Amino acid sequence: MKLREDFRIILLLCLTLGLAPFFPEPHVLEKIKWITGGASGMKLLDWFDVLLHGLPWLLLIRLIIIKSLRKNGA
Repeated sequence: MKLREDFRIILLLCLTLGLAPFFPEPHVLEKIKWITGGASGMKLLDWFDVLLHGLPWLLLIRLIIIKSLRKNGA
């Protein structure tokens, strides 16, 4: 099975890289709040952080969609 289709690997990425650092709040949530607040003052490094910490979550969403489409026969 390909790595990008392995739930265990992607879930592990989400729970580690996707949520790190864990305290005081997950980094990806902090960045999402910043973006929804208008993203004022965000620099290139902040956008890279969004990509880095958000990619595992995007892979998980993609995998869920693919698996559900295959299950429904579409």
